Amino acid sequence: MTGRKRDAEPAYQALARQLRRDISSGNYDNGIRLPTESELSDRYEVSRQTVRRAFVDLVAAGIVYRVPGRGTFVNDAGGRYLRQQGSIEDLLNLSTDTTMEVMSALQRRVDVEAAGRLRLDSDVVYSVVFRRFHENVPFVLTTVHLPEDTARLILDAPEMATGAISTYTVIGLLGPHLPSPISEAAQSITVDTADSSDVAHLGCRPGHPVLRIDRLYSDDADAIRELSVSHYLPEQYTYRVTLHRA
Repeated sequence: MTGRKRDAEPAYQALARQLRRDISSGNYDNGIRLPTESELSDRYEVSRQTVRRAFVDLVAAGIVYRVPGRGTFVNDAGGRYLRQQGSIEDLLNLSTDTTMEVMSALQRRVDVEAAGRLRLDSDVVYSVVFRRFHENVPFVLTTVHLPEDTARLILDAPEMATGAISTYTVIGLLGPHLPSPISEAAQSITVDTADSSDVAHLGCRPGHPVLRIDRLYSDDADAIRELSVSHYLPEQYTYRVTLHRA
C-alpha cells in the first residue's frame, strides 16, 4: 500500500493522532492525567469504545501508560516518538504509525564493509536509503543493505523507488517473498554524530549527536537477509525495551 494517508481514517486512529498532537504540544506534561474515556467521548463526539481503542494504540506505542483506578498518564518521553521494541513483530509495527520516504532507490553498489557484515562472497550489495516520519516529523535516517538474491525479491517494488512514500518496512516488504521468515535481529546500539546525509535529510546540525542502531536480520534457515544502519535524532525518538527475569 502506498500513499501518504488513507482517505477514510478510522475514528480511533484520528483520535489517537489528535492526542499525540496534544501531548507533543505540551498540553499534558509528564505525570498529568489525560481526560477520562467519558470526557474524551463527549469532547470529540465519539463512542467510549473508540476512545478505548485510541488509548490501546497510545499505550502500545509507549506514549502513555494506564493505572487502574487512577487514569491515563503521559510517559516521560513526552511528545517524542517512542515504541516498545522487543520482538520482530515490534519492528514490523513501525508501519502502523510511521511513514517511510525513500531518499535513494534500492540499487547495486560495491560496499566492502556491508558485504563483510552480510557474510557475502563478493563486495556487491544492494542498498536503499530512506527516512521515517512520525506526525510529519523526520526522526531517523536508515540505510539498508541486502544480498543480491534478497534484493531482487523487491527490486521492482514501487516502494523502493526514489521519492516513494509508504507505510512499509523493508522486512515487511520482503516477508511474503522469503522462503523462510525473518526470525532474528541481532542489534547493536551506539552513540554517533550526524554526517552530511543526516544534516540534509533530518535537518540537524553537523556533528549533532545521534543514536545509531545497527540490526542484522536472519531467517529461520540462518541466512542473513538484511543489514540496517539507522541514525535517530534523540530529541525526536526514545528507545525502550522491557526486560523480564527468566
